[in-house]
Amino acid sequence: MTATAIPAGYRQDAQRRLVHESLIKPIDQARDKLVLEIVEKAQRLNAQLAEFKGSAFGDVAAFVELSAEEYGVKLGGKKGNVSLLSFDGRYMIKKAVQESVQFDERLQAARALIDECLLEWTEGARPEVVTLVNDAFRTDTKGEIRTARVLALRRLEIVDERWQRAMKAIGEACQVVGSKDYIRVYERVGDTDQFKAISLDIAGA
Repeated sequence: MTATAIPAGYRQDAQRRLVHESLIKPIDQARDKLVLEIVEKAQRLNAQLAEFKGSAFGDVAAFVELSAEEYGVKLGGKKGNVSLLSFDGRYMIKKAVQESVQFDERLQAARALIDECLLEWTEGARPEVVTLVNDAFRTDTKGEIRTARVLALRRLEIVDERWQRAMKAIGEACQVVGSKDYIRVYERVGDTDQFKAISLDIAGA
């Protein structure tokens, strides 16, 4: 919305109309007050999380460089996954790199080869294989192929030469188009070897 000068004693509603405060119902005023209070808190938390993320990435990167220098090694370029454990083993920090993967046009060649196999195997094909293939190439709600399910086909032990060529085409069609870094914080569960994430997501807190 464009900032508008609002006369004293008036409020602007969602349709950008000026409404005198005396005409605003108490329940509407209470709702507005609640929403603005929560939004203000959320904005403060958002700023704190952004500051935490920046400092955490910087601190981890600096420590990795410091550790490398202990061995006379100078690191350069984009760093990969890193896990740091507290001295008592209770806490763990993980810096993870998640790559974004897409398939190029070679995926269509792979699908054609797979379809050839399925057509010929119709009589004796294992139903679970047909289901896996059809599910792998089914698009998600955004109309995109689910890469993990397509790549999972490569784990099937099928010796047919066309299937093997299809799996090779899938591998070559897979292209890394970007990556995103994450910082995750974990706490050990009691005396076990399991760690539980300390959630930084409001939905999982």
